[in-house]
This record gives sequence, C-alpha cells and structure tokens, in this order.
Amino acid sequence: MKNILPGVSWSALAALLVIGAAVGSKESQTPAAQAANKEIQTTKGNSQMDVKKESFGRLPDGTAIDIFTLTNTGGIEARLMTYGATLVSLKLPDRKGKVDDCVLGYDSLDGYVKNSPYFGSTVGRYGNRIAKGQFVLNRVTYHLAKNNGENHLHGGVKGFDKVVWSAEPMKASGGMGVKFTYFSKDGDEGYPGNLSCIVIYTLTNDNELKISYEATTDKATPVNLTNHSYFNFTGGRRDTLGHELMLHADRYTPVDKGLIPTGELAAVKGTPMDFTTPTAIGLRIAKVEGGYDHNYVLTSGGGALALAARVFEPESGRVMEISTTEPGIQFYSGNFLDGTIAGKSGRVYGKHFGFCLETQHFPDSPNKPKFPSTILKPGQKYRTQTVHKFSAK
Repeated sequence: MKNILPGVSWSALAALLVIGAAVGSKESQTPAAQAANKEIQTTKGNSQMDVKKESFGRLPDGTAIDIFTLTNTGGIEARLMTYGATLVSLKLPDRKGKVDDCVLGYDSLDGYVKNSPYFGSTVGRYGNRIAKGQFVLNRVTYHLAKNNGENHLHGGVKGFDKVVWSAEPMKASGGMGVKFTYFSKDGDEGYPGNLSCIVIYTLTNDNELKISYEATTDKATPVNLTNHSYFNFTGGRRDTLGHELMLHADRYTPVDKGLIPTGELAAVKGTPMDFTTPTAIGLRIAKVEGGYDHNYVLTSGGGALALAARVFEPESGRVMEISTTEPGIQFYSGNFLDGTIAGKSGRVYGKHFGFCLETQHFPDSPNKPKFPSTILKPGQKYRTQTVHKFSAK
C-alpha cells in the first residue's frame, strides 16, 4: 500500500487515523472524553511548523466553531477561526524578540458574534461599498441589502464575515496553512449565481502570511474578496498614528459623503493622500475629512504579485510589507472606532487604534464601467493573492 503522505511515518499516520476516528464519533463521547479531545488535531509540516485545531465555542444556534493555530520557526503565530474565515490573532516579535498580538479582535467568539467591525474577517461577496445597494448586469437590476446608510457594504447584513466556513489544515508551498471553503447560494444577500469560494491562509518560514482566494460561479456575478484585519504594531499599547506608511500608489479614488467613489482617479501628489514616501499616518490626517477611508490605485495595475504597501512602527521596529495581485488597496485609519469596544484583555479600542490595508478591486466597480471589472462569469475562475511579510529592524 502506498503512503499518501510522504515524509509522515506509518506510526504517525496511524495515530492521525485514530484521532480522526475519535473526532468522527465525538457526539457519542462522554464529556470527559470530549474535553480530553478539545485539541482535535496537530499537523506537523517541514521544519517543525505546526497547525493545531481546537474548539473556539459555539454560536447561539449551537454551531461549533473551530480555531486553527499556525506557528513557524521565526516566532510568528497566527490563529484562524471558521466563523468568517477570520484572522483572530497574529503574534509577531519586535526588534528585541518580544512577542505581541498585532491585530485587533476579541479573546472569545462571543465578541465577534455580538459586535465586530469586521475584525480580521474575510469579507464578500463584495468587499467595500456598492452605491445605493444595486447594480445592473446583463440588463437585470439586482437589489442588495443596504447595511451602510443607503449603500451596500462588505457583502450585506450577513456577508461572508458572519457565516461558518468549512476548514481543514494543509501543507502548502513553503509552509503550513488552513483551507477555508464556503458555498454562497444564488440570491444570497441579493447577488446572482451559486458561488463556490476558497480562501487559503499559509504561514511560511520566511515570515510570510499568504492569503489566496478562489471562486467559481454558475451565473455572472460581482466578486471582490479581501481580509479586514486591523493592525497595530505597538501590540495594542497606543493608537496607530505614529506608524509610518508607504503606498505604491500615485492615484486614489475620491469619494462622496457616502464614501462612494466619484469615478475620478486623482493624483495624490501635493495632497494629504500622498504616501508614496514613508509618512506617519497621523501627520496629515486632520486635513482629511473623517480620516482615511480611501481606495488607492496601485501603480502595478494588478495581475502580477507586486509590492503595494510597507508599514514601519518605530518603537517596536516591526515592519509589514504587503504584496498583491489586486489593482487597489483600501487604507482605513480606524475612524469609526470610538472607545465603545473592549477587545482583547479588556483593552478599549479608541479612534485610530487600528488601521486596515484591504487589497481589492475598486469600490462600486459594478456601477463604474471605467473601473477594472469585478464580474465573474461561468467558466472563469476568480483567483487573487495577497502576501504579508513581517520583519523587525
């Protein structure tokens, strides 16, 4: 018989099969046995990289939520849960080796269910806004949920951030990962077509967190998937206005009062929107009404993986570089965080306490013919990738 897992001994394989059998019969186990099997699976990859699967609680309807912990040899740990295919925590060493969690969120599932501004979640079908919650496709007008004033935001009332994804640990090129899958039915939140989605998070020993997205449909539909993590490389000790940001973008899409793009591609040069050289987030934020919440047009144009952004936090020395195949990136400076959310360890998240860099196609593209198209058609495959590379200096 052929061993289908090269590099895994027969004894280890047998142990995994035993664990799998125990998991499959979990409902028939005693409470003590279930507690003993809380850590359902540990998968070891090359160079001692680990994936650990545990319970993260249950939704109000009783649905079980799992959380996966990825670790690498560089001291990085990422935790991902099946509710919303969400990045729950990201622990990174600073220049002295001290490790802190550098994304906002909650310590338990309850916070994500009751009050989460998309902390770490996968958003879709359409990340960002669609004006007036509608678009016309093939001469048919589709009406979407309006959950952001008169507009549609991040997939609607129950977008991909609020559904339970199927998940399994996997070996990937250069690291270990978790593969999340979700099937969105025709008519979901008003969108046409049955959409099959895959999101793969991979942590490598090169200190990269890769996020790969795939989707197919049986009817033409807009698709724009992204991750909505709020970063804070002080480890949550203060706001993020001192972080230095560089964006490979010399244009952005101006917006109206509802944060819908006007259709113009405006130059950033000579304006507070200019991050073509490293600039503190807070240096000119007072000159931007409401703060930053804008889509930047990447100079790469999308298609090939290219550097989009670099962030440096001076005190810790932490650095994040983002590369993407997408044509745009939404820079959001946490303007709507208002001190009403107590997150991890009870820490209060005030204004600008986290920032987001959401790689994407442009907002409201279904209503802007001059923007890059977001329409996925039957027979096509939606495929994008974003890579976050971490270091300290």
